[in-house]
Amino acid sequence: MAQIFPSASAPHIRTSDSVSKIMLDVLIALIPAVIVSVFVFGWSALVLCLMGVIVAEALELFIMKVLRKKKDFIPDGSAAVTGLLLAMNMPAGFPWYLFIIGILVAIGLGKHVYGGLGSNPFNPALVGRIFLVISFPAAMSNYYKPGIWKTIDSLSTAASPVVTGATPMGLLKEGGLQNALQNHTYMDMFLGNTGGALGEVCALALIIGFVYLLVKKHVSWHIPVAYIGTVLVISSVFYLINPDQYGTPLYHLLGGGLMLGALFMATDMVTSPSTVKGSLIYGMGCGIITMLIRIAGALPEGVAFSILIMNAVKPLIDRWTRRRPFGALKKEAQ
Repeated sequence: MAQIFPSASAPHIRTSDSVSKIMLDVLIALIPAVIVSVFVFGWSALVLCLMGVIVAEALELFIMKVLRKKKDFIPDGSAAVTGLLLAMNMPAGFPWYLFIIGILVAIGLGKHVYGGLGSNPFNPALVGRIFLVISFPAAMSNYYKPGIWKTIDSLSTAASPVVTGATPMGLLKEGGLQNALQNHTYMDMFLGNTGGALGEVCALALIIGFVYLLVKKHVSWHIPVAYIGTVLVISSVFYLINPDQYGTPLYHLLGGGLMLGALFMATDMVTSPSTVKGSLIYGMGCGIITMLIRIAGALPEGVAFSILIMNAVKPLIDRWTRRRPFGALKKEAQ
């Protein structure tokens, strides 16, 4: 008779990945976007990025060791990722004291009020961004013109029309496609020669970072493809209806925060579905809501709101798309 050896409970999967390694790779993947933002907007962009990483990590350390009494807590880098992603959603020269408030909301209310990493239902960086958009709309809409830092001595005049300019999606909303393309070409939006938030001005840098995460197998293609594909389909339909008013599909792809949202925000492991079918549904939902806001809403952009809304739906998507246990009847699985 064969000898039976005891074993630990399932799943019996071994991996060298850890939370800290994954978060480090996400930070590495965002480096191209950080470099481009500094080149386009100057040192104020680097200050925001570094402040986001340092303040977010310090705040989480304080919450865990002082407020939650977790004396054995070791930082895993997730707070740094949240802080950097929040910085990527800020305009250059955003007031540092308001940015710190955004970090407090992202880490405190967006993450630890639910129990910390793995328990938060919403993307913490997007919670911080939406709070700042609603609370300080004027400061969040002062976008620097690309390269303006090379011609002025100080970036303290963020409200000056000489320093600031409309984003590509704002131009499309206000004056139509032809007016928008006179200010920013498709190549400008692809390479980073436009106004906007730090992380949304260069699609190429974001693609490079996402490919790195794909190679490392930290993300899958399902959510970005479903998200971007849905936006392209809907924008194509409206382009046929009125090209100048609604813009081309390529403009919607490159002109706003779609690439940043689809590649780095919607793919958050905690707040996105765990199944392939669920990921496709989740990505399609993000795309539909984004286009509804862009076309029918008052705001020119809708990426952040769409992802947060789908974060709230994520538990239902997981429940609808979870796999039936092997050998179980359909009625028993439900």
